[in-house]
Amino acid sequence: MDKLVIEGGVKLKGEVTVSGAKNAALPILAATLLTDQPCIIKGVPNLRDTNSMIKILRSLGKNAELDKGVAAVTRGKFTNYIADYKLVSTMRASFCVLGPLLGKLKKAKVSLPGGCVIGVRPVDLHLKGIKALGADVDIEGGYVSAKAAKLKGSRMYLGGMYGSSVLATDNVMMAAVLASGKTVIECAACEPEVADLAEFLIKMGAKIKGHGTPIIEIEGVKYLNGATHNVIPDRIEAGTLMVASLITHGDILIKNVFFEHLGALIDKLEEAGAVNIIKADSSLRVKGSKKLKAVNITTLPYPGFPTDMQAQMMSLMSVTPGISVITEKIYPDRFMHVAELNRMGAHIQREGPHAIVEGIKGLSGAPVMASDLRASACLVLAGLAARGKTSVSRIYHLERGYENIEEKLGKLGAKIWREKE
Repeated sequence: MDKLVIEGGVKLKGEVTVSGAKNAALPILAATLLTDQPCIIKGVPNLRDTNSMIKILRSLGKNAELDKGVAAVTRGKFTNYIADYKLVSTMRASFCVLGPLLGKLKKAKVSLPGGCVIGVRPVDLHLKGIKALGADVDIEGGYVSAKAAKLKGSRMYLGGMYGSSVLATDNVMMAAVLASGKTVIECAACEPEVADLAEFLIKMGAKIKGHGTPIIEIEGVKYLNGATHNVIPDRIEAGTLMVASLITHGDILIKNVFFEHLGALIDKLEEAGAVNIIKADSSLRVKGSKKLKAVNITTLPYPGFPTDMQAQMMSLMSVTPGISVITEKIYPDRFMHVAELNRMGAHIQREGPHAIVEGIKGLSGAPVMASDLRASACLVLAGLAARGKTSVSRIYHLERGYENIEEKLGKLGAKIWREKE
């Protein structure tokens, strides 16, 4: 097992290109199950999670390869409808094969993905949606079994305790595209990754309207064709790099960015005093500012402030003068990084779904341990800003969502390297 070692205090400078969005690529790869024809997906990041999805497609009988950012998926002997626990348990997003398997084969047996350190994320909305389409659903032995002689369009409300669900919206949308009649999803997730999946399905011949809004309308079709698609840029990687520039007082040109996907983050950074955020074509130039001030942050479903940027912003606020309150409304338990930041000298106190951050002049390098994907990014950012050396253990979390992150940071001047534990 490897760890990352970072010698902090270096101002990051240069150019970096954002990879394709993992959270868009995974359901798009799953959607290839809906057709017998070849699909080419470009801009797929080479990550643990995307490679796990390729393995799941193969286990279901598809021919699937990922090479240099291009995933090629063809039919093969696609007859298997069982997604095994050993594969599904490696990442929660793999549960999104449920919808396309049910839509295409009219039956599916998918392992329940289980819990996660950032909090319990039930699949009740997924099951509510596919039941509304007419599927019979049973849960036994840790698996969800669903079957239907024929799926029928329906009107449904998919709001949950903490708002809409991205994966539930994905799953129901993929099941509904081959159902008969019209499906209307109310309180649908509005995230760009959901809209990107819809765009891919439309290229395949699906009839979808309203994606990117809380109400999605789907008119079922009899079959879908193959398609070629470019995955959108990863807005969370772009946001992480923006924070990296600010926390190191650097100057970074970030390429392959969709500005419209970063509105809430840019707004909050500008509120904090980051006046040197310059937009040009599909690039952002972010210059560090020594006059940042503490701001309060509340995570919300898109277009609100993304929960996947909460931990990274906490790193920035920990070295920003003043007191900020960070409220987590998506996953209230998503604060595993607080204790690790405090090990580096941060002054953070958790109160339920709130974290109270008192900014200090500087962090000190220390051995820390990543608990999840975004917490690992938070600790890397803290290490970049800290005095001395920081070692981040369990970086396999980082490898789930950031493609070649140590190489990208290294080219920007960071003193970062990999060592064996």
